[in-house]
Amino acid sequence: MKKINIRRLYYHFRHKYLTLNNVVMSVALLIAASWVWGSLGVMQRNYDLQKEVDYKKHQLQLADVETSSLELEQRYYKTREYQELAVRQGLGLVLPGEKVLILPNNSQAAQNADQPAEVQAVDDSQATGNLQQWINFLFGTNSKNLPD
Repeated sequence: MKKINIRRLYYHFRHKYLTLNNVVMSVALLIAASWVWGSLGVMQRNYDLQKEVDYKKHQLQLADVETSSLELEQRYYKTREYQELAVRQGLGLVLPGEKVLILPNNSQAAQNADQPAEVQAVDDSQATGNLQQWINFLFGTNSKNLPD
């Protein structure tokens, strides 16, 4: 009995599913899927290479900007104005008619006054709650002015 059922299933499968049209369609789908898979791989590779090319172009632009900046700096160092300033600063020379003013060292009080004072400001975000911050953000007003 089982042998008959197996033969019947085999006959049914062979004549219904293993037709020439179904085999050709299966092969065509397999070829199309492999073509799509290969195309996606090539597209990914091209994308990666384009990112690399863009990065190299950016590096080239940065190098060009740095080169032009260094050329300008080099031209500045060759100017008469810079040479005069460097000599005056390095050797302590002055132009005719200029007077040198020598000041004593600052006292400790003057040095302390020049240092920035440490301010202990209270952070509003820590002083107010999360709800109050949202009200401030949404209504654009200070929530302290709103009635409770």
